[in-house]
Parts: sequence; structure tokens; C-alpha cells
Amino acid sequence: MVWKTINDLLVSIDNLVWGIPLMALILVGGILLSVRTGFLQIRRLPLALKWMFSNEEDGEGEVSSFAALCTALSATIGTGNIVGVATAVTTGGPGAIFWINLAALFGMATKYAEGFLAIKFRTVDENGHALGGPFYYIEKGLGKKWIFLAKIFAFFGVCVGLFGNGTFTQVNGISSALTNFFDPNSAHTLTIPYLGTYTYTVIISSIILTVCVALVLIGGIKRIANVSQVVVPFMAVIYGVSVFVLILTNITKIPFAIKIIIEGAFNPRAITGGAIGSMLIVMQRGIARGIFSNEAGLGSAPIAAAAAQTKEPVRQGLVSMTGTFIDTIVICTMTGLSIVLTGAWQVKNLQGVQVTTYAFQKGLPFSAQFASFLLMICLVFFAFTTILGWNYYSERCLEYLTGGNQKALIIFRWAYILAVFIGPYMSVSAVWTIADIFNGLMAFPNMIAIFALNGIVVKETKAFFAKEVKEYAYES
Repeated sequence: MVWKTINDLLVSIDNLVWGIPLMALILVGGILLSVRTGFLQIRRLPLALKWMFSNEEDGEGEVSSFAALCTALSATIGTGNIVGVATAVTTGGPGAIFWINLAALFGMATKYAEGFLAIKFRTVDENGHALGGPFYYIEKGLGKKWIFLAKIFAFFGVCVGLFGNGTFTQVNGISSALTNFFDPNSAHTLTIPYLGTYTYTVIISSIILTVCVALVLIGGIKRIANVSQVVVPFMAVIYGVSVFVLILTNITKIPFAIKIIIEGAFNPRAITGGAIGSMLIVMQRGIARGIFSNEAGLGSAPIAAAAAQTKEPVRQGLVSMTGTFIDTIVICTMTGLSIVLTGAWQVKNLQGVQVTTYAFQKGLPFSAQFASFLLMICLVFFAFTTILGWNYYSERCLEYLTGGNQKALIIFRWAYILAVFIGPYMSVSAVWTIADIFNGLMAFPNMIAIFALNGIVVKETKAFFAKEVKEYAYES
């Protein structure tokens, strides 16, 4: 009874944090930046995609802009792109895909501002590490009297990494995906004293995963970036190609799918037969999932962007916004389209990853087992890179909180590795809720800074393109 009361309380807090006020705050911020920059995210997208692969040889920083982007993508491209989109479509109908993309369009402007401010106000510590993120542009951009706001953001960031998105939930997701594929009936189990009975798959995966994570994390940002810039593009391509094949296989259904997505966005009852309520519900499901997927406005991505080898804030801002484009407008849309094309969203008693699995099994011209294997591999590696990305985020948050105390960072890193090891053996329902709460709370101090500093972003962006108009006119 006590635990149920606590869980109900956490769910209520979660619903409050991720309610309309937070979504409106982030969405309005994106709209404001879009209008004030002349919809830069559309006009300058070709240039941003070009700069994504082009490094500044004389830029300051620890890793290339592409590596910094991949580090940020490693934390955003994850189970949310597969499971989250499925949940949004099954609870909000096909129209949720429209609102996911609208949130991403305005979110690109927010992500641009975050990447810009990360470089504009970053600092270099005594060890030569480039540091930046919301805590630095709050402190240096808003002034010392706002340090308390920066500390609040950093505290929430540490909590999200250690107790939620970075460890328990991702690790449990990996072990569940492996178990569902290799031992769905839990036929091979082992009883661990004082812990319980678990499948061999869970036990073996926890050991292998812990070793792999430890080997990467001990190497710091450069090793995390090196791994991310290999694994993230590789897995994104595998997943993208798989869904592309699915779409091609069902290409004759695309016009109808687009029709019900657009109609479902504004008149959901006509598509779902009344199963889904008002347009407001569909908007809420779609916008919330879009924000949660690409993290635009939450303030996590600029922590990675600050390490980029660049001297120009505008350049990194453009590169950063491609993360939202790739994560949501490309990958989430492909997931949603595959679910609609195959009718997976209409199958009863399917939830989360089961919906996407059904879409893969029914839509791909392969055996059901191979289709499930493809999705399982993507889920495992997406979750693995999320573990790496969030470790970097939470360590930078802790570094700010402790004034760069190296002993605290070492202790935290080993605590993080320990959390990865015990994650598969935990019940994560409450942990997911706590992670959601802290993740949402990160957005409030970050968006306050974005609103307060948007004038600097707009002014310097316009000045940059006015000064370089001759050099960049043919590129944009």
C-alpha cells in the first residue's frame, strides 16, 4: 500500500511536470526563435547538413563537430524513437506523427540556440577540457546572481543520468530486448540468493554490458565520442534502411497513410472511430513525444556541443540543430509511418516495442524472426549509446556542482558503472517516472535562459550571415 501510494504520487508529479505548461514553454520558445531568425532551421538546413561533416581545422575544442553531434545523438536516438513513437501513435492515433514533426520543426530553432550558446559561453578548465552547457550560459550570460538556477539544472542533470535515463531504464531495456528474443519463455533461469530468479540472458548481458560500458567511460569524452561517431551512424543507417525497405514494400499504401496522418491530426475521431478523443489529446501526445525524443529545450545536447572543435557559435548551432532533424523528422517519422502502413497501431493488446515489432514482422519482406532480430539489435545499440551519452552529460553536471572535484567525478563514474551492472535486476516502473520528472525539470531553468538570451542569439546570427553573405551565399 505504501509503495502504491508513493508510485501514484510520482505519477501525479510526472503528469504535472510534463503537462501543458512545460510543453507550451518549449513550443513557444521554439516559435519565438523561429520567427526572430527568419525560420533559419529551414533556410539554412542545407548548409547545416554540409557543416555537419566539415570540421574546422583551427577550431578550439576536444572533438570534431561531427563527433560532438554524435555524442548528443547517442543520448537522444534511443528507445524513444522506437518505443516512444509507437506509444504516441497507439494512444493518440496516426495524427500524433504530424504533431511530433511540428514540435521538431520549432525544436530545431531551440536546438540551434542551445548549440550557439554552448560555444558562446563555454570555458576551458585547467586540464584543457572544453566545458559548456546551460549552467555556463546561465552563469556567464545571465550573471552571477543566477548561479542558483545553474546549480538547479546541474543537480537535475546528475539525477537523470545516475537514476534514470542513463542507467536503469536503458540497461533494463537492453536485457528485456535480449530476453524476449533469445529466451521469451524464460526457460533457462538461475536463482541468485537475496535477489531472485533471472534468465541466463539477463545475467550474461549484465556482465557483458557492464564491461563494455566501463571500457568506454574510463576513456572520457574522446573515447565516448569515438565510439558514438561509429556506432550511432552505423545503427541509424541499419534502422533507416530497414524502415526504408518496409516503406518501399508498402509504397502503394503511402498516400492513404499520409491522408490519415493529416486528418487524424485535426479530426482524430474520424480516423479512430471515437477511440481517441479530442484534437488537444493528439496534440499533447505528439508534442510531448517529439520533445522527449529530441530533447530540444531540455538543455542536455549543448553540454556535448561545447566540446566541439569550433570557434564560431553560429556554425555549431547549425550543426546541433541537425540532431533534431535526424532524430525526429527522419527517424521518428519513419517509425511512425511504418506503424501506420502496416496497421500495427490498430492491433489490440500490443504496447510499446510490441507495436514496432509487429510492424517489422508484417511489413518487411523477411521472415518474422529475422525482422525481430533487426529491431532487437537496433534497440540494444541505441540504448547502449544512450548510456554513454548520459554519462557524459551527468559528469559535466557534477563537475559544475563540485567545482571540478576529480575525486567526486571518479566516484561518480564507478557508481554509474555499478548502476549499469544492477540495472537488469531492478523493477524500473518507478525509476522511469523519477527519470521523467527530473528530465522535465531540467527544461525550466534552461528555457528561462533561452528566453533571456534569445536577443544575443538573434543579433549575432544576423551579424554572422550579413558579414559572410558573399562567402556563404552560394552554400545556403
